[in-house]
Amino acid sequence: MTVITYWLTEHPTIVNFRWSPTQSYAATWSFLFTAVSFYVISAVTLHLLLLLVILPLCHRRRGFSLGFIPALHSLTVSIISAVIFVGILLSAAAEIRDTRWLWRRTRTTALQWFLCFPVGTRASGRVFFWSYLFYLSRYLHLFRTFFSVIRRRKLSFFQLINQSSLLCISFLWLEYSQSFQVAAILLTTVSYAVVYGYRFWTEIGLRGACYPFVVNCQAILLGCMTVCHVGVLCIHLVKRGGCNGIGAWLFNSVLNAVISLLYLKFYCKTRSMRTTKAKHTTTSKSCKENEKVRLAS
Repeated sequence: MTVITYWLTEHPTIVNFRWSPTQSYAATWSFLFTAVSFYVISAVTLHLLLLLVILPLCHRRRGFSLGFIPALHSLTVSIISAVIFVGILLSAAAEIRDTRWLWRRTRTTALQWFLCFPVGTRASGRVFFWSYLFYLSRYLHLFRTFFSVIRRRKLSFFQLINQSSLLCISFLWLEYSQSFQVAAILLTTVSYAVVYGYRFWTEIGLRGACYPFVVNCQAILLGCMTVCHVGVLCIHLVKRGGCNGIGAWLFNSVLNAVISLLYLKFYCKTRSMRTTKAKHTTTSKSCKENEKVRLAS
């Protein structure tokens, strides 16, 4: 346990980390805008090429198989998310241990620190190192969109907005030392570890759940994030001096609200489709049973 703690919280690279556009990779606004633009344009272009050119030429109605690549991607994301979760959890505990004496002056509790950084907090140290790794891992999530396009000929507006927004949000966390990010990363990484682990499980051919597991996990995550956003707002209004990076948090909240509305629409659509499919299956079984009874009589 001591070895794990050292490598996840006490290593000099982690302790001495500092977010800097000149020292950190992918830490500039130009890189972020270029990456998001390239992602959106590439996904739309690939979708149109498959739909209008490649599939008609190959006389195919369905997409192409990618073999073990999606399963390997899901396993990688699940492992990385689990490591980030453990790393930031241990780092948060270490930061609380080392700075608790300072909190007495501002009357800050551990729960308040999780949701609300004191004004003047800089993006350096253990917690921000893992926040930086979380930001870099967001680029790995973008490949999921291309897998969906190639395998299912499907490109959803929600997927493009969701991935792009989450990438921008994780960048803002670091750029403005935004409050709320510790709780958000803990919730998100544990969710990703479970969801992508489940996706790996099903993609290697094992039996999945009898209910929409991924959709339900995402709904729980959004609900928890909403509660945390309300908590940040309450602490900011009550606490003297407020929370650090509250402007970026406000922009973050707007993006999360848009994502939540789009997801709610997607969730309702999914439930409606499942209900219709279940009714159709029940009706078909009933018709077959009635036909058997009619023939038997």
